[in-house]
Amino acid sequence: MPAPTPLRDIAVVAFAQTDHRRTTDEFSEVEMLMPVLHEVLDRTGLRTGDIGFTCSGSSDYLAGRAFSFTMALDGVGAWPPISESHVEMDGAWALYEAWTKLLTGEADTALVYAYGKSSPGSVRDVLTRQLDPYYVAPLWPDSVALAALQAQALIDAGDTDEPALAAVAGRSRASAADNSHAQLRGSVPSGDYLVRPLRTGDCPPIGDGAAAVILAAGERARELCERPAWIRGIDHRIEAHGLGVRDLTDSPSARLAAERAGAFERPVDTAELHAPFTSQEVVLRKALRIGDEVSVNPSGGALAANPVMATGLVRIGEAAARIHRGESRRALAHATSGPCLQQNLVAVLEGDPR
Repeated sequence: MPAPTPLRDIAVVAFAQTDHRRTTDEFSEVEMLMPVLHEVLDRTGLRTGDIGFTCSGSSDYLAGRAFSFTMALDGVGAWPPISESHVEMDGAWALYEAWTKLLTGEADTALVYAYGKSSPGSVRDVLTRQLDPYYVAPLWPDSVALAALQAQALIDAGDTDEPALAAVAGRSRASAADNSHAQLRGSVPSGDYLVRPLRTGDCPPIGDGAAAVILAAGERARELCERPAWIRGIDHRIEAHGLGVRDLTDSPSARLAAERAGAFERPVDTAELHAPFTSQEVVLRKALRIGDEVSVNPSGGALAANPVMATGLVRIGEAAARIHRGESRRALAHATSGPCLQQNLVAVLEGDPR
Protein backbone atom coordinates (compact mmCIF):
# COMPACT_ATOMS: atom_id res chain seq x y z
CA MET A 1 0.00 0.00 0.00
CA PRO A 2 1.24 3.53 -0.71
CA ALA A 3 2.32 5.60 2.27
CA PRO A 4 -0.42 7.92 3.58
CA THR A 5 -0.19 11.52 2.45
CA PRO A 6 0.98 13.72 5.34
CA LEU A 7 -1.51 16.31 6.56
CA ARG A 8 -0.95 19.91 5.56
CA ASP A 9 0.42 22.31 8.15
CA ILE A 10 -2.25 24.90 8.90
CA ALA A 11 -1.84 27.97 11.10
CA VAL A 12 -3.75 30.90 12.54
CA VAL A 13 -2.04 33.89 10.94
CA ALA A 14 -4.28 36.75 12.14
CA PHE A 15 -6.82 37.41 14.88
CA ALA A 16 -9.00 40.39 15.71
CA GLN A 17 -11.92 41.05 18.02
CA THR A 18 -14.23 43.88 18.99
CA ASP A 19 -14.28 45.67 22.30
CA HIS A 20 -16.91 43.56 24.03
CA ARG A 21 -19.65 45.75 25.49
CA ARG A 22 -22.81 45.36 27.54
CA THR A 23 -24.94 46.79 24.74
CA THR A 24 -24.41 47.81 21.13
CA ASP A 25 -27.85 49.18 20.36
CA GLU A 26 -26.39 51.66 17.90
CA PHE A 27 -24.89 48.89 15.72
CA SER A 28 -26.37 46.03 13.73
CA GLU A 29 -24.53 42.71 13.66
CA VAL A 30 -23.00 43.67 10.31
CA GLU A 31 -21.82 47.06 11.57
CA MET A 32 -20.31 45.41 14.64
CA LEU A 33 -18.53 42.80 12.55
CA MET A 34 -17.12 44.80 9.63
CA PRO A 35 -14.22 46.56 11.45
CA VAL A 36 -13.01 43.17 12.73
CA LEU A 37 -13.03 41.68 9.23
CA HIS A 38 -11.11 44.65 7.85
CA GLU A 39 -8.57 44.36 10.66
CA VAL A 40 -7.65 40.71 10.02
CA LEU A 41 -7.44 41.33 6.27
CA ASP A 42 -5.24 44.39 6.80
CA ARG A 43 -2.90 42.46 9.07
CA THR A 44 -2.22 39.91 6.34
CA GLY A 45 -2.43 42.21 3.34
CA LEU A 46 -5.16 40.01 1.87
CA ARG A 47 -8.27 41.16 0.07
CA THR A 48 -11.64 39.46 0.22
CA GLY A 49 -11.04 37.98 -3.22
CA ASP A 50 -7.83 36.32 -1.98
CA ILE A 51 -9.69 34.18 0.58
CA GLY A 52 -10.22 30.58 -0.54
CA PHE A 53 -12.94 29.66 1.96
CA THR A 54 -15.16 31.60 4.37
CA CYS A 55 -16.98 30.12 7.35
CA SER A 56 -19.01 31.81 10.07
CA GLY A 57 -20.62 30.95 13.38
CA SER A 58 -23.68 32.60 14.92
CA SER A 59 -27.18 31.84 16.21
CA ASP A 60 -30.53 32.89 14.76
CA TYR A 61 -32.02 32.43 18.25
CA LEU A 62 -29.93 35.33 19.54
CA ALA A 63 -30.76 37.51 16.55
CA GLY A 64 -34.44 36.61 16.72
CA ARG A 65 -34.83 36.06 12.99
CA ALA A 66 -34.23 33.24 10.55
CA PHE A 67 -31.12 33.19 8.33
CA SER A 68 -29.74 36.25 10.05
CA PHE A 69 -26.22 35.19 9.09
CA THR A 70 -26.93 36.07 5.45
CA MET A 71 -26.90 39.76 6.38
CA ALA A 72 -23.37 39.40 7.73
CA LEU A 73 -22.37 37.47 4.63
CA ASP A 74 -23.57 40.34 2.47
CA GLY A 75 -21.24 42.55 4.47
CA VAL A 76 -18.32 40.20 3.83
CA GLY A 77 -19.06 40.20 0.10
CA ALA A 78 -20.64 37.15 -1.51
CA TRP A 79 -20.43 38.39 -5.10
CA PRO A 80 -18.74 37.26 -7.25
CA PRO A 81 -19.72 33.87 -5.76
CA ILE A 82 -17.42 32.61 -2.99
CA SER A 83 -16.84 29.27 -1.29
CA GLU A 84 -18.73 29.75 1.96
CA SER A 85 -20.34 27.89 4.86
CA HIS A 86 -22.02 28.63 8.18
CA VAL A 87 -22.48 26.74 11.45
CA GLU A 88 -25.24 27.43 13.99
CA MET A 89 -22.55 27.12 16.65
CA ASP A 90 -19.74 29.01 18.29
CA GLY A 91 -17.18 30.23 15.79
CA ALA A 92 -14.68 27.67 17.10
CA TRP A 93 -16.67 25.02 15.22
CA ALA A 94 -16.59 27.21 12.11
CA LEU A 95 -12.81 27.22 12.47
CA TYR A 96 -12.86 23.42 12.66
CA GLU A 97 -14.78 23.26 9.39
CA ALA A 98 -12.36 25.70 7.76
CA TRP A 99 -9.41 23.65 9.01
CA THR A 100 -10.82 20.51 7.40
CA LYS A 101 -11.40 22.44 4.16
CA LEU A 102 -7.77 23.52 4.05
CA LEU A 103 -6.65 19.97 4.80
CA THR A 104 -8.30 18.82 1.57
CA GLY A 105 -6.13 21.21 -0.44
CA GLU A 106 -9.18 22.94 -1.93
CA ALA A 107 -8.06 26.25 -0.43
CA ASP A 108 -4.87 27.76 0.98
CA THR A 109 -6.50 30.51 3.06
CA ALA A 110 -9.71 30.75 5.08
CA LEU A 111 -11.57 33.53 6.84
CA VAL A 112 -13.48 32.51 9.97
CA TYR A 113 -15.69 34.89 11.90
CA ALA A 114 -18.33 34.79 14.61
CA TYR A 115 -20.54 37.27 16.38
CA GLY A 116 -23.29 37.48 18.96
CA LYS A 117 -25.56 40.11 20.48
CA SER A 118 -26.90 38.88 23.81
CA SER A 119 -28.09 42.28 25.00
CA PRO A 120 -31.49 42.52 23.20
CA GLY A 121 -33.11 39.65 25.13
CA SER A 122 -32.70 37.25 28.03
CA VAL A 123 -29.79 35.00 27.09
CA ARG A 124 -30.55 32.80 30.12
CA ASP A 125 -33.91 31.94 28.55
CA VAL A 126 -32.63 31.72 24.98
CA LEU A 127 -30.08 29.07 25.94
CA THR A 128 -32.85 26.78 27.21
CA ARG A 129 -33.48 25.97 23.53
CA GLN A 130 -30.32 23.82 23.66
CA LEU A 131 -31.94 21.42 26.12
CA ASP A 132 -33.66 18.11 25.50
CA PRO A 133 -37.03 19.22 24.06
CA TYR A 134 -39.10 16.45 25.67
CA TYR A 135 -37.93 16.14 29.27
CA VAL A 136 -35.79 19.15 30.25
CA ALA A 137 -36.65 22.18 28.11
CA PRO A 138 -40.34 22.24 29.22
CA LEU A 139 -39.10 22.77 32.80
CA TRP A 140 -37.26 25.95 31.66
CA PRO A 141 -34.11 25.55 33.75
CA ASP A 142 -31.97 28.45 32.60
CA SER A 143 -28.22 28.38 31.99
CA VAL A 144 -27.33 29.81 35.41
CA ALA A 145 -29.53 27.30 37.26
CA LEU A 146 -27.90 24.41 35.41
CA ALA A 147 -24.40 25.78 36.09
CA ALA A 148 -25.37 26.06 39.77
CA LEU A 149 -26.30 22.36 39.78
CA GLN A 150 -22.84 21.60 38.42
CA ALA A 151 -21.17 23.88 40.97
CA GLN A 152 -23.05 22.27 43.85
CA ALA A 153 -22.09 18.80 42.61
CA LEU A 154 -18.42 19.88 42.65
CA ILE A 155 -18.75 21.28 46.17
CA ASP A 156 -20.49 18.12 47.39
CA ALA A 157 -17.69 16.02 45.85
CA GLY A 158 -15.05 18.08 47.68
CA ASP A 159 -13.52 19.39 44.42
CA THR A 160 -14.02 23.07 45.29
CA ASP A 161 -15.79 25.51 47.61
CA GLU A 162 -17.21 29.01 47.34
CA PRO A 163 -13.98 30.86 48.29
CA ALA A 164 -12.08 28.86 45.65
CA LEU A 165 -14.67 29.78 43.04
CA ALA A 166 -14.39 33.44 44.01
CA ALA A 167 -10.61 33.16 43.59
CA VAL A 168 -11.08 31.90 40.03
CA ALA A 169 -13.21 34.94 39.22
CA GLY A 170 -10.77 37.32 40.88
CA ARG A 171 -7.77 35.90 39.02
CA SER A 172 -9.54 35.96 35.66
CA ARG A 173 -10.68 39.55 35.89
CA ALA A 174 -7.33 40.68 37.24
CA SER A 175 -5.71 39.06 34.20
CA ALA A 176 -8.11 41.01 31.99
CA ALA A 177 -6.88 44.32 33.38
CA ASP A 178 -4.46 44.67 30.45
CA ASN A 179 -6.97 43.41 27.88
CA SER A 180 -8.58 46.47 26.31
CA HIS A 181 -11.22 44.29 24.61
CA ALA A 182 -12.55 42.77 27.84
CA GLN A 183 -15.90 43.86 29.23
CA LEU A 184 -15.03 43.30 32.92
CA ARG A 185 -11.54 44.20 34.08
CA GLY A 186 -9.86 44.41 37.44
CA SER A 187 -11.63 44.02 40.75
CA VAL A 188 -15.25 42.86 40.46
CA PRO A 189 -17.34 42.19 43.61
CA SER A 190 -18.62 38.68 44.22
CA GLY A 191 -22.14 40.08 44.56
CA ASP A 192 -25.31 38.35 45.67
CA TYR A 193 -26.40 34.84 44.91
CA LEU A 194 -28.01 34.39 41.52
CA VAL A 195 -28.67 30.70 42.08
CA ARG A 196 -26.90 29.25 45.10
CA PRO A 197 -23.98 28.53 45.22
CA LEU A 198 -23.23 30.85 42.28
CA ARG A 199 -22.98 34.58 42.88
CA THR A 200 -22.99 37.24 40.18
CA GLY A 201 -19.19 37.23 40.25
CA ASP A 202 -19.14 33.52 39.36
CA CYS A 203 -21.09 34.16 36.15
CA PRO A 204 -20.11 35.68 32.81
CA PRO A 205 -21.12 39.19 31.79
CA ILE A 206 -23.88 39.63 29.24
CA GLY A 207 -22.58 41.47 26.23
CA ASP A 208 -22.10 41.83 22.50
CA GLY A 209 -19.05 41.21 20.36
CA ALA A 210 -17.43 39.64 17.33
CA ALA A 211 -14.14 37.99 16.38
CA ALA A 212 -12.36 36.81 13.25
CA VAL A 213 -9.29 34.79 12.35
CA ILE A 214 -7.49 33.93 9.14
CA LEU A 215 -6.07 30.46 8.57
CA ALA A 216 -3.38 29.67 6.02
CA ALA A 217 -1.62 26.49 4.94
CA GLY A 218 2.07 25.69 4.55
CA GLU A 219 4.41 28.33 3.18
CA ARG A 220 1.47 30.65 2.59
CA ALA A 221 1.17 30.95 6.36
CA ARG A 222 4.82 31.99 6.70
CA GLU A 223 4.35 34.59 3.97
CA LEU A 224 1.43 36.14 5.82
CA CYS A 225 2.68 36.00 9.42
CA GLU A 226 6.09 36.32 11.06
CA ARG A 227 5.20 33.79 13.81
CA PRO A 228 2.34 31.55 12.64
CA ALA A 229 0.40 29.68 15.32
CA TRP A 230 0.37 26.16 13.88
CA ILE A 231 -2.65 24.00 14.67
CA ARG A 232 -0.93 20.75 15.69
CA GLY A 233 -4.20 19.05 16.57
CA ILE A 234 -7.89 19.81 16.94
CA ASP A 235 -10.83 17.64 17.93
CA HIS A 236 -14.33 17.98 19.36
CA ARG A 237 -16.54 15.58 21.30
CA ILE A 238 -19.97 15.63 22.93
CA GLU A 239 -21.56 14.36 26.13
CA ALA A 240 -24.96 12.67 26.39
CA HIS A 241 -27.89 15.04 25.97
CA GLY A 242 -29.56 13.85 29.16
CA LEU A 243 -28.12 15.65 32.19
CA GLY A 244 -29.19 12.80 34.48
CA VAL A 245 -26.86 10.31 32.82
CA ARG A 246 -23.77 12.52 33.14
CA ASP A 247 -21.27 13.07 35.93
CA LEU A 248 -21.34 16.85 36.14
CA THR A 249 -18.08 16.93 38.09
CA ASP A 250 -16.10 15.56 35.12
CA SER A 251 -15.85 16.11 31.37
CA PRO A 252 -14.89 12.91 29.52
CA SER A 253 -15.59 14.58 26.17
CA ALA A 254 -13.11 17.39 26.85
CA ARG A 255 -10.51 14.84 27.97
CA LEU A 256 -11.03 12.73 24.84
CA ALA A 257 -10.89 15.78 22.56
CA ALA A 258 -7.63 16.85 24.20
CA GLU A 259 -6.18 13.37 23.83
CA ARG A 260 -7.10 13.20 20.14
CA ALA A 261 -5.70 16.70 19.60
CA GLY A 262 -2.35 15.68 21.11
CA ALA A 263 -2.60 17.94 24.15
CA PHE A 264 -1.10 15.33 26.49
CA GLU A 265 1.93 14.55 24.32
CA ARG A 266 3.94 17.53 25.61
CA PRO A 267 3.32 20.21 28.23
CA VAL A 268 1.56 23.45 27.30
CA ASP A 269 2.46 26.83 28.78
CA THR A 270 -0.87 28.57 28.07
CA ALA A 271 -4.48 27.42 28.29
CA GLU A 272 -7.39 29.55 27.08
CA LEU A 273 -10.43 27.81 28.55
CA HIS A 274 -14.00 28.59 27.54
CA ALA A 275 -15.42 28.43 31.07
CA PRO A 276 -18.30 30.92 31.41
CA PHE A 277 -18.82 29.94 35.07
CA THR A 278 -16.09 29.65 37.70
CA SER A 279 -17.10 26.08 38.51
CA GLN A 280 -16.50 25.03 34.91
CA GLU A 281 -12.84 25.97 35.12
CA VAL A 282 -12.54 23.48 38.00
CA VAL A 283 -13.98 20.73 35.79
CA LEU A 284 -11.79 21.62 32.81
CA ARG A 285 -8.56 21.85 34.78
CA LYS A 286 -9.12 18.30 36.00
CA ALA A 287 -10.21 16.89 32.64
CA LEU A 288 -7.41 18.59 30.69
CA ARG A 289 -4.71 17.91 33.32
CA ILE A 290 -3.80 21.57 33.69
CA GLY A 291 -1.55 22.36 36.62
CA ASP A 292 -0.62 25.57 38.37
CA GLU A 293 2.45 25.98 36.15
CA VAL A 294 0.20 26.75 33.15
CA SER A 295 -1.00 30.30 32.50
CA VAL A 296 -4.79 29.88 32.42
CA ASN A 297 -6.90 32.51 30.68
CA PRO A 298 -4.30 35.30 30.64
CA SER A 299 -6.83 37.26 28.56
CA GLY A 300 -9.42 37.02 31.33
CA GLY A 301 -11.46 34.34 29.58
CA ALA A 302 -15.23 34.14 29.37
CA LEU A 303 -15.58 35.61 32.87
CA ALA A 304 -14.22 38.89 31.48
CA ALA A 305 -16.10 38.88 28.16
CA ASN A 306 -18.68 36.42 26.88
CA PRO A 307 -20.01 37.32 23.42
CA VAL A 308 -22.13 34.19 22.97
CA MET A 309 -21.28 32.35 19.71
CA ALA A 310 -17.88 34.06 19.50
CA THR A 311 -16.34 33.30 22.92
CA GLY A 312 -14.85 29.95 21.85
CA LEU A 313 -13.32 31.46 18.72
CA VAL A 314 -11.87 34.22 20.90
CA ARG A 315 -10.18 31.54 23.04
CA ILE A 316 -8.43 30.12 19.95
CA GLY A 317 -7.58 33.61 18.76
CA GLU A 318 -6.17 34.70 22.13
CA ALA A 319 -4.01 31.56 22.33
CA ALA A 320 -2.76 32.17 18.78
CA ALA A 321 -2.08 35.84 19.50
CA ARG A 322 0.22 34.93 22.40
CA ILE A 323 2.21 32.74 20.01
CA HIS A 324 2.27 35.56 17.44
CA ARG A 325 3.73 37.88 20.10
CA GLY A 326 6.29 35.34 21.24
CA GLU A 327 4.69 35.02 24.70
CA SER A 328 3.81 31.33 24.29
CA ARG A 329 5.37 28.36 22.53
CA ARG A 330 2.65 25.71 22.96
CA ALA A 331 -0.90 26.61 23.89
CA LEU A 332 -4.18 24.80 24.43
CA ALA A 333 -7.43 26.44 23.38
CA HIS A 334 -10.84 25.13 24.43
CA ALA A 335 -14.38 25.95 23.35
CA THR A 336 -17.68 24.68 24.68
CA SER A 337 -21.36 24.76 23.84
CA GLY A 338 -24.51 23.49 25.48
CA PRO A 339 -25.41 23.11 29.17
CA CYS A 340 -22.75 22.13 31.73
CA LEU A 341 -19.92 21.68 29.18
CA GLN A 342 -21.97 19.37 26.95
CA GLN A 343 -19.88 19.90 23.80
CA ASN A 344 -16.13 20.49 23.88
CA LEU A 345 -13.52 21.39 21.28
CA VAL A 346 -9.79 21.38 21.99
CA ALA A 347 -7.05 22.78 19.77
CA VAL A 348 -3.28 22.64 20.32
CA LEU A 349 -1.29 25.53 18.86
CA GLU A 350 2.49 25.81 18.53
CA GLY A 351 4.98 28.33 17.26
CA ASP A 352 7.99 27.47 15.12
CA PRO A 353 11.01 26.14 17.06
CA ARG A 354 13.44 28.89 17.94
